Amino acid sequence: MKRNALLVYPEFGPSFWSFKFALQYLGKKSSMPSLGLLTIAGMFPDDYNLRLVDMNVQTLTDADLTWADIVFTSTMIVQRKSLECVVARAKRAGKPVVAGGPHPTSYWEEIEDVDYFLLGEVEATFSGFLQDLKHGTARHIYLPQEKPAITRTPLPRFDLINMRAYGSMLLQFSRGCPFDCEFCDITKLYGRIPRTKTPKQMLAEFDLLYNLGWRGALFLVDDNFIGNRRDALLFLNELIPWQAERNYPFDLYTEASMNLVEYPKLMEGMVEAGFTSVFVGIETPTPAALLMTKKGQNVDRTDPEYPLHAVQTLQSKGLEVTAGFILGLDNDTSDAFDLHIKFIEKAAIALAMEGLLTVLKGTDLYYRMEREGRLLCDTTGNSVAVHLNFEPQIPEEVLINGYKRVLNTIYDRDLENYFARCFDLLQRVNRHNAPKPMHTPIRMQQAFYFTLATIRQLASSQRSAYLRFLAKVLINHPGQWRQAFAMAAKGYHLRRITEQITVIHNLKQYLASSMVYLQTAATRRIPEKPIDMEAYARMVITSVKNDYKKIHPDFLYDATRLIGEFYTALGQILPESDLPRFI
Repeated sequence: MKRNALLVYPEFGPSFWSFKFALQYLGKKSSMPSLGLLTIAGMFPDDYNLRLVDMNVQTLTDADLTWADIVFTSTMIVQRKSLECVVARAKRAGKPVVAGGPHPTSYWEEIEDVDYFLLGEVEATFSGFLQDLKHGTARHIYLPQEKPAITRTPLPRFDLINMRAYGSMLLQFSRGCPFDCEFCDITKLYGRIPRTKTPKQMLAEFDLLYNLGWRGALFLVDDNFIGNRRDALLFLNELIPWQAERNYPFDLYTEASMNLVEYPKLMEGMVEAGFTSVFVGIETPTPAALLMTKKGQNVDRTDPEYPLHAVQTLQSKGLEVTAGFILGLDNDTSDAFDLHIKFIEKAAIALAMEGLLTVLKGTDLYYRMEREGRLLCDTTGNSVAVHLNFEPQIPEEVLINGYKRVLNTIYDRDLENYFARCFDLLQRVNRHNAPKPMHTPIRMQQAFYFTLATIRQLASSQRSAYLRFLAKVLINHPGQWRQAFAMAAKGYHLRRITEQITVIHNLKQYLASSMVYLQTAATRRIPEKPIDMEAYARMVITSVKNDYKKIHPDFLYDATRLIGEFYTALGQILPESDLPRFI
């Protein structure tokens, strides 16, 4: 008798990376599916029935849990809260839970009520686990003894999902990275010797997506696509004719280290194969901070502006550069905020993912901070919380206020700065000799969502900058109007996230300062200026109500938690009968 395995991908919290506010106006529900679960699905034997529920595109129902004999999950740290809910529901339904992925691999000791942990890469352990499960001898933890060859990885089961719900599909060519940046956990999870799939294996995966009807964006999720340069070039040499023969059905993008600029054949091969953008971890334009965090590949002692020149080189070859930046690195100085803003503008990086440094468990940075007594707590998994889990060299208040200023400059209220970078980017990226990816005809539903997105932005403070940007694109680069619409939608998302981050952190600061004021008034024996504490508390809550209305439902958890903490503290100062109620 077949067993029913329910594969559940927990929900992502709000983040810059989700592009939720952009996707919902482009008719999509999520940026991409879980390649981990889709790959795991390909490892099951025929005596299992499979069902995959991605909670980012559909609801996990009680009927799903009733159907299941066992529940499998895969998560990253940002899915921590949703995983807790999934596990609790599964346990109430009496179903055993299996957890795997990057988050459980690093934090399994902190995750409760999970029956089985499949840690690390599971190609070498999964079949053995299923056999043990069948015989009633399954262990609590499975951990591979060595990094598996990913040539044994099966085809992902894309047939288990509704591909039209996603903005992009995804495949993986390699695992591991030769660099060992201090803050990064990739080498701890996947090693420093990049392992690759064969060109034949990759083309089989491309064939699979093509035959299933997918056209458009395809993300190669390698943490460093050029980690193994020889194998990457061999793959590109096979991919180029495959794409050309099919009129370039896939618009490819990936992640790579900055030293890609040192290998013209790789850059040219990527462009010829249909890659249009690459994500690069720039982190900071400050060489001292880069060296401190062991990011020497971003430093050239003969060229103090190496990161800027590298970005410009990639753009001149035909690759849009999206980039990650980190504030709070050791050896950063108080002018880091202005340096980041100037660099992003000068480099015309439209999608600049700015974040505060987070110290991840298991990294070299984690152990250094622990030795120095600067580690405060583990990461919360909330990628948009303005929260530090370590003691920075820059005063915390300066760092956080600087971070908010950077975000509100590069994604300003009217998006003037953002759209200016977008147009500069379109001017700089040289795709004159690049192949033109296939554009599928616009369906009626897509036209509706394009119209909806346009109306939404015309009704916002971005209206003037948006119209000027589109007009300039249609006049100067009419062939890139689709890209311009996509950029505008992404900008709308990035501004919405920035607004929410700012509102919630300002709320946190206001509640904290108000509580200090009340505590000072309550403990002062002879107040210099007596105050009516209840009246003051009511004034605070009235102000909080106004801010609360500005908060999107996805962010209400954080706001409600802050308000709850305020009430708890307030209850220790005012009698219960005098405590104002927030309704």
